[in-house]
Amino acid sequence: MTAYAALRAQLETLTTEAFRPELADIDRLSTLDIARTMNAEDATVPAAVAARLPQIAAVIDAVAARMARGGRLVYAGAGTAGRLGVLDASECPPTFNTDPAQVVGLIAGGPTALVSAVEGAEDSAELAAADLAALRLTSEDAVIGVSASGRTPYAVGAVEYARARGVLTVGLSCNAGSPLAAAAEHGIEVVVGPELLAGSTRLKSGTAQKLVLNLISTITMIRLGKTYGNLMVDVRASNEKLRARSRRIVAQATGAPDEEIEAALTATGGEVKHAVLVLLGGVDAATAAHLLDTHQGHLRPALEQATSASRST
Repeated sequence: MTAYAALRAQLETLTTEAFRPELADIDRLSTLDIARTMNAEDATVPAAVAARLPQIAAVIDAVAARMARGGRLVYAGAGTAGRLGVLDASECPPTFNTDPAQVVGLIAGGPTALVSAVEGAEDSAELAAADLAALRLTSEDAVIGVSASGRTPYAVGAVEYARARGVLTVGLSCNAGSPLAAAAEHGIEVVVGPELLAGSTRLKSGTAQKLVLNLISTITMIRLGKTYGNLMVDVRASNEKLRARSRRIVAQATGAPDEEIEAALTATGGEVKHAVLVLLGGVDAATAAHLLDTHQGHLRPALEQATSASRST
């Protein structure tokens, strides 16, 4: 059997590649009916993700524990899956004030592949190994390979390289019994079924992957103390919208008047979490910084210590 024939035979076994005869005349439908059909397909994705929540929660706890010790979260994928990983990683610094090196997205073919296909990149496990080698992984890091098919050599190669070096590994795919899940310490297989357009895994599979990555990064950041309740108190105010959001978050957390909020943000160099602690804990900016350092950036225990000290004086 030729390599092409072998690959074709493998693809024919994948749920994500399956052809749906009942949709063979979808191009004959009205635009509204196609939209209704597609929307109904998309509505099934959250249930598929819900079925994997125990595995996802286990991954989050493992990732958060490592990141609390200085580890990094690395996504590795090709095509749509790789782009979703890069997207999720790129949104962590402005949302949670993380260092850009803390959450990293690797895509087969590098930055060029974000906007155009890079010939053969997804087929290279060696390329994945080289990309990860450049990061100098440690046992505190976590690598999540992302691939709808669960067979993409770049994603599987990334997981195999990382696991051989004692790194926490996760395989996120949309097919059951995938090589990617088998290669990883933790397998998350969100089976969303055949796509509306046969093999177009930017659709339901892409939506499922985005939902899972949202869960992993967001809840990990909650566990790391990047939020106070459901407020993004570590938001980085890098533009006018985010500066306005910073003031709104401080107001929502404290109920303080505008002039006190401005004074607290000025004293703390615009750090929302520090400003909240200044206002609610009745401490100065330097003490707020010290308390947050003492509690690894977690606002609640820092606030408890500040208010406890205030009551005892």
